[in-house]
Amino acid sequence: MAATLTVWKFPTTTGADTAAQTLKDVQTEGLITVHDAAVVSWPEGAKKPKTAQLHSLTGAGALGGAFWGLLFGILFFIPLLGAVLGAGIGALTGSLTDVGIDDKFIDRLKSEITPGTSALFVLTSDATLDRVREHFDGQHAELLSTNLSREQEAALREVFAD
Repeated sequence: MAATLTVWKFPTTTGADTAAQTLKDVQTEGLITVHDAAVVSWPEGAKKPKTAQLHSLTGAGALGGAFWGLLFGILFFIPLLGAVLGAGIGALTGSLTDVGIDDKFIDRLKSEITPGTSALFVLTSDATLDRVREHFDGQHAELLSTNLSREQEAALREVFAD
């Protein structure tokens, strides 16, 4: 079964933490398989968001810190790095495109994850979607996602394995 990289955006800085606990409960019930997850929380007035990989959901983490570091770097820190990384950015973003994460997806996340919000990033499979949605009722999340084929998931693991 193909994996899905899902991003849930919340209108508060604590919404993603609440959703992470809900996701853990949903996984315990066998309604979804979580391969890896991370939370972004961006307090008002902060120059950049706080990010954390959620080892409690996935053990050691299927993708590893390199994947999350690259994705969050592109989303939130690249303007600060600018010319320092130069041509290397093209190669790195090319790796993301190869695994199903394109510029349109990145641009949408950049524009929507802003100060005062939070987001839960999750790589999952085997979801019973209607039952999973029920658990998230009332959490005021906006769902953004990209589907990854089996080949893209394998490439993602290969490119970003620690």
